[in-house]
Amino acid sequence: MESNLKVLLVSDDEVIHNQILNAMSGSYSVQLIESRDVVREMNREDRDIVIFVQPDSDIAVESIEYIKSVSPTTLVMFIAKSSDFSQLRSITKAGASEFFVYPEEHSLFISRIPTIFQSYEANKSKQTETLSSFTRGRGQIFSIFSGNGGSGKSNLASAFAQTIKVESTAEVILIDLNLQFGGLETLMAIESNRSIADLMPVVSELNESHIRNVSQKLESSKLEVLISPCDAETAEKITEDFVAKLLRTCRRSFDFVIVDLPSYMNNHVVTALEESDRIFYVLTPDTPSLKVLKQFEELAVRLGIELPSRTSIILNKTSKDNEVQVKDIKNVLRFPLAATVRLDNKGLQPFLNKGEPIRKTAKERRLIPFAKDVKKWGLSVLE
Repeated sequence: MESNLKVLLVSDDEVIHNQILNAMSGSYSVQLIESRDVVREMNREDRDIVIFVQPDSDIAVESIEYIKSVSPTTLVMFIAKSSDFSQLRSITKAGASEFFVYPEEHSLFISRIPTIFQSYEANKSKQTETLSSFTRGRGQIFSIFSGNGGSGKSNLASAFAQTIKVESTAEVILIDLNLQFGGLETLMAIESNRSIADLMPVVSELNESHIRNVSQKLESSKLEVLISPCDAETAEKITEDFVAKLLRTCRRSFDFVIVDLPSYMNNHVVTALEESDRIFYVLTPDTPSLKVLKQFEELAVRLGIELPSRTSIILNKTSKDNEVQVKDIKNVLRFPLAATVRLDNKGLQPFLNKGEPIRKTAKERRLIPFAKDVKKWGLSVLE
């Protein structure tokens, strides 16, 4: 019977991690990542146990310290490639609970796993209760993306974020990562000189206060919005490291982080997709859009972006007059269909022209068809 523990194996050594995976197969579900991906994966999801194989570079101590800082209840097991007392002391001080030397203690490590894991499960609930009052829950990052311009992606991102905010008590922030041209500031009639770019000078010490000082809070829904600098020159100065740090800080400060991505791939978009818990790909019901989706899938494979477990489709602008209907698209999609949103030019256009939020309060009597469909999508996420 497979355990429910979330186990992360961090290893750059193919020989060692293959032996560990073979020994644990059938009993435990283990995710394998490289040492360079530790920070990203720990920010994305809590792990019960991390098995850390000594990397060639000197980042083990720093990585383990980070793991324990974001998830104090995580049990870290370290596998060293040589007997070194100073290393043992450093690793233990960083937060590792178990230390084994490969290959001398490989058999001992495998034989101890069931006992260590059972002991962790027995103490897990007590640890969670003790730490719950001192740690804040980790938020989720939802990226809204489409390879097609004009898919309605920004409208959906805006309405989706507003819906989650008004339909719950969650802290929600909407981020516009279309750094060159923006868009959300127009949809929401936001007039401000402050943008994401104003956070660049404090990136090394970025915290919630910095973000809230720069973000704009909508009067109606109280949604926080980080707008784009809308400047190509400024966009070139923003690095993928800055984007990663921004998203990770927002994750620790907000319950939901909604990211509106541009309709092209660059380093910023790749970073956001890698950091995301879920990716909502906006698709319109036509053949060209399906072709672009396939190209996006192929590019993601080449870039090493994990899509299957995190990606859902939002089918936008559906109508009985569409050449391609929902039932036809379902048969060709590789990803699950999370929501369908009706074509609603008549209802949506007045909001776009005036720059008014589509959702303002939880109990609005007359919602346009577009807002009703997005509400259904939002509530499915909140369940």
